[in-house]
Amino acid sequence: MKTDQSTTYDITLLFSVLFLVGIGIVMVYSASSALALKKFGSGYYFLKRQAFFSLVGIITLVVCGHIPFKTYRILTYPILLLALALLAAVQISALGISAGGAMRWLRIGPFSFQPSEFARLAMIIYLAYSMSKKQETIKDFFVGFMPHVIVLGMFTILIFMQPDFGTVVILAAVTWMMMFVGGVRILHLLSAFLLFLPVAYYFLLNAEYRIRRIISFLDPWQYPTDEGYQIVHSLMAFGTGGIWGAGIGKGYQKLFYLPEPHTDFIFSVIGEELGLWGVLFILGIYALILWRGIRIARNTDDTFGAYLATGIIATLTLQVCVNMGVTLGLLPTKGLTLPFLSYGGTSLLINMASIGILMNIGAKHSGRSHAS
Repeated sequence: MKTDQSTTYDITLLFSVLFLVGIGIVMVYSASSALALKKFGSGYYFLKRQAFFSLVGIITLVVCGHIPFKTYRILTYPILLLALALLAAVQISALGISAGGAMRWLRIGPFSFQPSEFARLAMIIYLAYSMSKKQETIKDFFVGFMPHVIVLGMFTILIFMQPDFGTVVILAAVTWMMMFVGGVRILHLLSAFLLFLPVAYYFLLNAEYRIRRIISFLDPWQYPTDEGYQIVHSLMAFGTGGIWGAGIGKGYQKLFYLPEPHTDFIFSVIGEELGLWGVLFILGIYALILWRGIRIARNTDDTFGAYLATGIIATLTLQVCVNMGVTLGLLPTKGLTLPFLSYGGTSLLINMASIGILMNIGAKHSGRSHAS
């Protein structure tokens, strides 16, 4: 007997992601050329780097797409420990670097990366492994709930020290979503959430800059030159874009008015230059990725793979919702990038690796037996 096996990947998912990456390269250049020229003497500085990140990201996607996803089940704890070690290294080693008042990056030679991006993927892999192993006892408080919250707590403390409140919120939300999907009792999830609210309220009031962000979020136009500056100029960008947009490269707010136009607020530049139709088109591509991710999670017959796919697509969706919500003034300002579009090597590489893993989970294996 001889078995012939072939593997096909989700072409719709692949080309949707590659299309966003391509748009990202164009929009990063459009959003950053003036800033790059002033700061580095070359308008192509961020373009070249984003193109390089994209190339490495595509290679990463292909590699992860060919690594059997069950491999991560074996590597769960080494990946988890590595993520914790990298987060700790940001605070206690000489490799940690500060930018914009936050200590979130590690620099090794000419390269720098953000460990919190890797920590999100590590947490998803751990939760998928742990819950798939504990299916029979998942509703037990000390088996299905407490261990996961303890691991989340370790990540939260290290990320909160950077500080990076936005990543903490995303990580906690994904953890709760995965535990809900995994069958953890709703009573445990709801009770812990209600107990956590006073703690979150305390930390919110304990940081003056967070209070200012909340105030400016409620009425950004009252503080157009201070805390509300980012949101005001972001909304102005969308308003200027109208339905058809000003045209690629013709945006005005990116010219030293809108802070971080190529990273956190690249969606605002898209709104100004591509208009409402461009925004809706981008939303449609993200919806397509979400749909394919949900299909992969539902169709796989492996519990670990289903949970892993759920965590990956939930994380990407939350990042998109939070970033877009911030730029549209629907959420308080958070320093989160827009997946596949924003400038940033670490974010792009981790997201591309995640898509590669997702594609491997969704790969269809078909075999035929031949008499020999």
